[in-house]
Amino acid sequence: MTIRLPGAGGALRTYEPRTEPLAVTPGTPFTSRTVFSAAHVVADPFADVSPDSPAAVDWDATLAFRRHLWSHGLGVAEAMDTAQRGMGLDWTVAAELIRRSAAEARSVGGRIACGVGTDQIAYGSPAEVRAAYEEQLALVEESGAQAILMASRALAAAASGPEDYLEVYGHLLRQATEPVVLHWLGPMFDPALEGYWGSADLDAATDTFLDVIAAHPDKVDGIKVSLLDAQREIDIRRRLPKGVRCYTGDDFNYPELIAGDEQGFSHALLGIFDPLGPLAAQAVRVLDTGDVQGFRDLLDPTVGLSRHLFQTPTRFYKTGVVFLAWLAGHQTHFTMVGGLQSARSLPHFATAYELADGLGLFPDPKLAEERMKTLLSVYGVNQ
Repeated sequence: MTIRLPGAGGALRTYEPRTEPLAVTPGTPFTSRTVFSAAHVVADPFADVSPDSPAAVDWDATLAFRRHLWSHGLGVAEAMDTAQRGMGLDWTVAAELIRRSAAEARSVGGRIACGVGTDQIAYGSPAEVRAAYEEQLALVEESGAQAILMASRALAAAASGPEDYLEVYGHLLRQATEPVVLHWLGPMFDPALEGYWGSADLDAATDTFLDVIAAHPDKVDGIKVSLLDAQREIDIRRRLPKGVRCYTGDDFNYPELIAGDEQGFSHALLGIFDPLGPLAAQAVRVLDTGDVQGFRDLLDPTVGLSRHLFQTPTRFYKTGVVFLAWLAGHQTHFTMVGGLQSARSLPHFATAYELADGLGLFPDPKLAEERMKTLLSVYGVNQ
């Protein structure tokens, strides 16, 4: 088993894939951390659509992948950034995804939280943004899922300062029936969110974010911080009211943040746990026993792959996530809604394959090799 892979300069190198995957099996529920994987959607490859068309989703394959995550004890964070919200998945299809996934979660006893945003409108006044949030919050609560209040492009455009964020979020938290997760998504994931919370100064933005939580601690289950800044997340974590969790969204520094320190730790809500699901679950179960070093020994080697997938421009990390799902046999094709499979280069895919294979992430290494060779042949690389 050998395969020739291209580098950035175009030269081919010979790589020898693993012959056996990492041995992981489903286990008991986690006891020390709450862990969500943000999950991708599987496109319908036979739909006659263009990148501007509403997303055509393969519902059977999409739900099967969620059952895979639940089988390893992970929660599913649905209709989030990883599912291409705002990058191919519009609100109409996202609403259907939430309904179907929430029903599936009930049928198998899986944990689910769903993204609440404002993507049914492009622009609007703060009042119109609030109404859009309310519509989505109502649907998620009706589905029986926990709500994740996502950052809003429309609010970022409409807000004149911190007071607009305080008013909109305060209103939503007062009317939420159950505690929600607040999500701070940085501009590296979505450039339209620059200056969120009313300031481009992160210290000032952090203060406003914490003011929202402090005013309604009983309505905030936790926060998800996706700024790729470990020290800022730690600083925020230490300033949270008692009982409010921090769910790390840092796909660069997650092992150390989940392991924590003498003053606390982060739970997890991560896009990288889509391809890492079984391995991540095994690591958390080791952490449940109090073996921090064993947890780090399992999870630290995955950071190289995560940093590769989330490299600049970070918002295209979804392409690598779906690519690995195809190689791992979770779907039959490498097609994405919005045509996003074209968002990364062949050398990027080659490195992602090599790193994932080295970790033993592919249940069938031979299948992954054959699929990688198929992709290479499309690009004109003959083996």
